[in-house]
Amino acid sequence: MAKQFTCIEAKHHEFILQQHVFFVASAAAEGRVNVSPKDGAALRILSPDRVAYLDQTGSGNETAAHLLANGRLTIMFCAFEGAPLILRLYGQGWALPRGGSAYSDLLASAFANEERPGSRQIVVLDIDRVQTSCGYGVPLFEYVAERPTLTRWAEAKGEAGLEEYRQAKNAFSIDGLPTGILELKTDR
Repeated sequence: MAKQFTCIEAKHHEFILQQHVFFVASAAAEGRVNVSPKDGAALRILSPDRVAYLDQTGSGNETAAHLLANGRLTIMFCAFEGAPLILRLYGQGWALPRGGSAYSDLLASAFANEERPGSRQIVVLDIDRVQTSCGYGVPLFEYVAERPTLTRWAEAKGEAGLEEYRQAKNAFSIDGLPTGILELKTDR
């Protein structure tokens, strides 16, 4: 049975830190729903009611577009090892594009000023609900390693190539919504 909480509790915090992958779900009022897998190492718990993750350049930027449209965001963690559990964080999010002062400040305070190759924005979620459920339907998997492909791709592109790629592929969602990736936002 699902249980709801108002914030991340100690047991949730521990569970989140053990996960190798998490999933981000977002949607505008109309159009497609987006679900994206993310590397668990990219996520930081900033407080019991706020998390952030360092987002890398990808084939699209649906999450940023949906956050500009309405801010709704869900982050889900599944136990693929150990005891079964699904944990979801619900709330309002926003993206801090790379190059802005808010991005730089959060990169310094939460990520030890370390960017991964291809970093394009930090996504922040203000949590209004935490929900856990059984996870009995989630299969067991053995973690082997992170894939190096995205890092190698970003390194090969270089900074100029990544900027060109973001302008061509990350400025608008597949539904034509602006992502804000090319605008520098200084603060939230």
